[in-house]
Amino acid sequence: MTVTLRVVLDQLVAPTSRDLAEASASLTAALVATAPRGCDVAAIVPAPGLADDQAIEGLSSETRLSMRRRELAASWQLGVAPGIGKGLIHSPTALAPLVRHDRVNETHQIVVTLWDLRAFETPDELPKTEALAARALLSRVAKHADAVIVPTHAMADKLAETAKAKLVKKVRVIGGAPAAGLRAPSDAVGRLRALDLPSSFVATAGGAAASDGLADAFAAVVAAGWDGDVVVLDAPEGEEPAIADLAAAAGLAEARVHARGSLDRWDRAAVLSHAVAFIAPCARTDWPWRAVDALALSVPVVAVDTLAHREVLADAAAYSPAGELGEALARALGDEAERLRVLAGDLAKGFAWEAAAERVWALHAEL
Repeated sequence: MTVTLRVVLDQLVAPTSRDLAEASASLTAALVATAPRGCDVAAIVPAPGLADDQAIEGLSSETRLSMRRRELAASWQLGVAPGIGKGLIHSPTALAPLVRHDRVNETHQIVVTLWDLRAFETPDELPKTEALAARALLSRVAKHADAVIVPTHAMADKLAETAKAKLVKKVRVIGGAPAAGLRAPSDAVGRLRALDLPSSFVATAGGAAASDGLADAFAAVVAAGWDGDVVVLDAPEGEEPAIADLAAAAGLAEARVHARGSLDRWDRAAVLSHAVAFIAPCARTDWPWRAVDALALSVPVVAVDTLAHREVLADAAAYSPAGELGEALARALGDEAERLRVLAGDLAKGFAWEAAAERVWALHAEL
């Protein structure tokens, strides 16, 4: 008898985050590749289903629901999940058909994944409705999920500070990885031209929200004496003027700062491969997507000193407290540049979706 693990792939049909979409696709492909004997992988997707260019090779079937993602999310958050059926269900995000079920007698499992706790750490930076929805969803997770995956022990500890004991007991730590196959593309120079970016710069990521830490990143650039350009990745749409204001307040001329939104993996890899250093200034316990990308491309990383960064980046980053990153950036641009570059490349080899997939299979077997 074949045991099927069905993966919720709403992010491939209607992505709300490029990182979540890439993680969903990468993990699912790895689950297919590492499936134990007698097991296979299927998909649960909202309407209109996976397009040809979104399909993942090796999926045994696709449960295509009648609702589009927005309506599906609303339905599942209310505990209404028609057409799902029983079995092993894994969600690479927090969205899942969280309903009352019998794991023991019906072999029905539901596992979800949390990549950040922004609604709890910095709720004032989110629209009130979004923060309330995230808290309500976590309440359903605590009640109905059989396990909750977080990517770091630091996040597990933070969750323990804010969540009910019932949820904390369900937490398991399984780290993420760069998007599958991430590497510098052969046409990197052409991609930089198309993005209207210079050929050398310090890179960072985030928006104008205070917890993103861009003000600290810009201050570090000035303090380190870097007189070149700065590229900001993942800038939320419409926040470019606010980011320019943050840079100006730190003493950076507007012409030196280039804010770009969410880029696909190849544009992102092209940009990072030309960065002389990457600054990770965010002090939240989010999984540091861009810093891990930078490691994969052997870019020297400078990070605000947090438990999450220490856990993920280990000794492959130069650390300083928030507001004091200039000295660390100076080291990364100077004497420590080559050492950090080598350490980044070495550490990046330890991030693999296949390893994460094997732990996911083991978790479902444990449950």
